[in-house]
Amino acid sequence: MYTGFIMEILKNNKKENNKGKQSNHKEQPPVSKIPGGIPTLPAGGKFLSNIVTAILIFLIIATLYSTVVGGANKVPEVPVSTIAQDITNGIVKKVSVSGEAVSVEYTDGTKKNSKKEIESSFSQTLVNYGVSADKLSKVEIEVKAESGFGYWALNILPFLVPVMLIGFVFWMLSRQVKGAGMQALSFGQSKARIIDPNDIEQKVTFKDVAGAKEAKEELVEIVDFLRNPKKFLDIGARIPKGVLLMGAPGTGKTLLARAVAGEAGVPFFHLSGSEFVEMFVGVGASRVRDLFKMAKKAAPAIIFVDEIDAVGRVRGGGVGGGNDEREQTLNQILVEMDGFEPSEKVIVMAATNRPDVLDPALLRPGRFDRRVTLELPDREGREEILQIHARKKPLAEDVNLKVIAERTPGFSGADLYSLMNEGAILAAREERKTVAQFDFIRAIEKVMLGPERKSHILSKEEKRVTAYHEAGHALVASVLPYADPVHKVSIIARGHAGGYTLKLPLEETRLQSRKDFLDDIAMSLGGYVAEEIIFGDVTTGPSNDLQVATALARDMVTKYGMSEKLGPIALEGSGGRTLFGGRGVDSRDYSEDVSAKIDAEVSKIMNDGFARAREVCTTHRKALDHIANELITRESLEREEFEKILIVNGIMPKKLDKEIVA
Repeated sequence: MYTGFIMEILKNNKKENNKGKQSNHKEQPPVSKIPGGIPTLPAGGKFLSNIVTAILIFLIIATLYSTVVGGANKVPEVPVSTIAQDITNGIVKKVSVSGEAVSVEYTDGTKKNSKKEIESSFSQTLVNYGVSADKLSKVEIEVKAESGFGYWALNILPFLVPVMLIGFVFWMLSRQVKGAGMQALSFGQSKARIIDPNDIEQKVTFKDVAGAKEAKEELVEIVDFLRNPKKFLDIGARIPKGVLLMGAPGTGKTLLARAVAGEAGVPFFHLSGSEFVEMFVGVGASRVRDLFKMAKKAAPAIIFVDEIDAVGRVRGGGVGGGNDEREQTLNQILVEMDGFEPSEKVIVMAATNRPDVLDPALLRPGRFDRRVTLELPDREGREEILQIHARKKPLAEDVNLKVIAERTPGFSGADLYSLMNEGAILAAREERKTVAQFDFIRAIEKVMLGPERKSHILSKEEKRVTAYHEAGHALVASVLPYADPVHKVSIIARGHAGGYTLKLPLEETRLQSRKDFLDDIAMSLGGYVAEEIIFGDVTTGPSNDLQVATALARDMVTKYGMSEKLGPIALEGSGGRTLFGGRGVDSRDYSEDVSAKIDAEVSKIMNDGFARAREVCTTHRKALDHIANELITRESLEREEFEKILIVNGIMPKKLDKEIVA
């Protein structure tokens, strides 16, 4: 009955929707957000959409019901007088009576329906129509009682289903409103992620952490306290309440905190410092209270706050915008940590790579009174980290992790993980089942400089300029006594670099001398000098070299006291420059006269480096041409190939004290 009408509505709606998508694809309806981050459509639009949907479903159900009921009424309906006459004629076989409905079955198999008066019985009605008792006795009469679920369902369902459907729509709307209200009420609850000590898949122990021997030794007694606190409490000792993990990004601060919880077998509550701060004042403090309440119930436990500098910056200094919400959150953290009882077995661990900006109240004894510094791993530490990351990777027979560790000075644990992962990706891309040494060597360059830019095709002149530029770097580094030896030279573009010269130290040291810095500056200017000597002009290629060399020369003067005129004085702190409006602003604590002397000393160091690089390139011009020509032909030179060129041109290459055999 309503089928055509419904189909027409659906077609029109589809046309309107398509038309709207085509004409208004740039203007989308505003999307609101309820607390908790769940995007929702505008309330009015969603309500109308639900109502329209409910009406359409109701019409469809009504149509289906009318179709079913209409299909069931195909049996012709006749008056009772006709049935009485047919009984008298003896052509009726059976009569079924159900309430006022009468169903008649004839001797030839046909069926007819009729209706009788509700007040009187069907037999009495037939007698009133003149049917004799003899004729009536030959007909089978069946009377059905009007009761049972089917009867009531058949009569009530057509009216009940639409009501239930509309009620369901309103229930869904109220549920959404209730959910928004509940999320608003739970706004101040902690969003910490909990790692259960029995979760084998997420459990981390000290065996999974390498390259941080001293840090692990510092944290062993924390594990011992969480396992057996009575031993410490009986003797009157109080374990540190807070442990601050400090180190460069990627050194494994979060991993080490998880390892402490895994070794101790205690719950691990983990969240970021930024998760405390919201736009509403007081929410962060409420989350802090809820977090410590949860941890105390689960004690012994560990609370780990990653990037605590997001909420623990110095108060009142204007750093970070002076947010009142952030300061209230910090105050609550200070109160909760200071409010611990000696018997409470909850330890707070935090990680940051900016300990210099933390509030002094956080670092005083009684709060974060134990600080563990994580440094970049040395060669042995890098090899141990590589072995951990290589556990689940099928390695080829030629893989030597010692060589990989030697070629990755300055790599953090995260960098080494990325290196191993990139090596596996390269092998999988080439449809190989094992990861070879060559894959890891290529992965080192990809992690350091970025992927190869194969689409970056240089012209012949640009290729020649780039080759001489990199040859200048490599030659100066090979001749000067305190520069690191060259391991690879390439003119293949990677990342933002048009080419690169990879040099590695003879041995890893923590200290660098003035002579090391001067040779590094001269090496950085080797490309600039080579371009000027060969082409009589310079390009934009050395721009980054000049920036690096100038910054190093300024640090020598202002930080390390390596200036002959200014002498042993530090004119800038470790913070260096302050960012303002996206640009660096010097925070000077010296006069303009001293500033002029600094500029003069920096210029002198740069000019001396330029002169030394020019002398090397001029003296060994044949070697410079030889290296450049080989680069133009082969594009890349490994260490062995490069050293052969040096030997041919009378330059002895630098050797490691202990060569690592591949």
